[in-house]
Amino acid sequence: MAESVNQHIKPFNTKRNSKGNLEISGCDTVKLAQTYGTPLYVMDEVTLRKIANEYKNAFSSYEKVNLMFASKALMTGAIAQILHSEGFGFDVVSGGEIYTLLNAGIDLKYAAFNGNNKTYDEIENALKNNIGHVSVDNFYEISLLNSIAQKLGKKQKILLRITPGIECHTHEYIQTGHLDSKFGFDLTQTDEAVRKIQNECKNLEITGLHAHIGSQIFETKVYYDEIGVLMKELKRLNDTFNLNLYEINIGGGLGITYIEDDCPPSVDKIAGVILTSIKDNCEKYNIEPPALYIEPGRSIVGTAGVTLYTIGSSKQVPNGRKYIAVDGGMADNPRPSMYGALYSAEIANNKEDMPLQTVTVAGRFCESGDILIKNIELNSPQSGDILCVYNTGAYGYSMSSNYNRVLKPAMVLVNNSQSDIIVKRETYEQLTQNDVLVREKVR
Repeated sequence: MAESVNQHIKPFNTKRNSKGNLEISGCDTVKLAQTYGTPLYVMDEVTLRKIANEYKNAFSSYEKVNLMFASKALMTGAIAQILHSEGFGFDVVSGGEIYTLLNAGIDLKYAAFNGNNKTYDEIENALKNNIGHVSVDNFYEISLLNSIAQKLGKKQKILLRITPGIECHTHEYIQTGHLDSKFGFDLTQTDEAVRKIQNECKNLEITGLHAHIGSQIFETKVYYDEIGVLMKELKRLNDTFNLNLYEINIGGGLGITYIEDDCPPSVDKIAGVILTSIKDNCEKYNIEPPALYIEPGRSIVGTAGVTLYTIGSSKQVPNGRKYIAVDGGMADNPRPSMYGALYSAEIANNKEDMPLQTVTVAGRFCESGDILIKNIELNSPQSGDILCVYNTGAYGYSMSSNYNRVLKPAMVLVNNSQSDIIVKRETYEQLTQNDVLVREKVR
């Protein structure tokens, strides 16, 4: 069986063209850098649509599936429109993500609102715009959400988010399903939560359970076990409280291949495990197959994206490393600094015949920890070369900042030898537009 997109380092249709330059979907990356400037986020539409269709095909045998893109991985209007056209809904976690969907003309009935500390204004806006579901994360939110729904004269569908007590082997910052987590209700608290909803919250309708076990997951059994916990609790709550819970949201988390040593399972493999667990647990607990929500994020957009940088200065430490610096770094991709994340890269312009050198790629920001890639072999990197860093589609742009007052990069979408701006490069005027200057008082 062919590898799925999340098992590739490079976007599909990546090759060297007749000039020897890297090309993605017919677009010369060196020309992209010259035309739009660097740093530059590049998203390949072919790769993006291919992974979306892999998910649809993998779950096609299950009629009650709802594929929801985890918007926190990358949310722009154009990306949302593409995924909506492929039949995806959206897991949103902020007012900004909600506004982006509305601005892109996407109905919020296709969205689910998640998060551990939603604000009053965010909840009110979501309900006014008829959000499909809200995943309730804590007791405070139950009361807050009900009061807003009551004020608006609405009855809001909710899922109860639980912590299933499952730890996956990933970075501790992106584990979310273990017991000591800021997210969700502990299983010892679900009865109290349901009683509160039944007795005090006439404007809330609980329809199911939600859990999420983490991100950049390479295991498969954790998904099988997670569904077992959800369906056991679903059955217990239905029997105990005479409910009719019929939905489970299992989150996302499937990993991608950042470097050659990474071995994530395919989308087909994960789908097989998930659907087998649902079948087994339906038989075990004698219940009807629930509606299934799954929320992939990184595996949808990660491989489709690359970042182009221009190499500037270099430094050879005596008897030590050689550093090369690029015109971006931790402000456009904080993951190496935050998580120790690893990436693959190569020189985009024609240097394949040049000897390899082991270098460390440093960012331009005033932090010693601003290192993008340690000890990577590149073809004789020099000032002016274009560096292409792979698998930056997820959590680069969405976690970017203006640290050191550096402007946020542009983003282009490539397909069929054509490139289109989908996020404009920030300007200094935009950077300072919210500054309020202190004027000297007139004496």
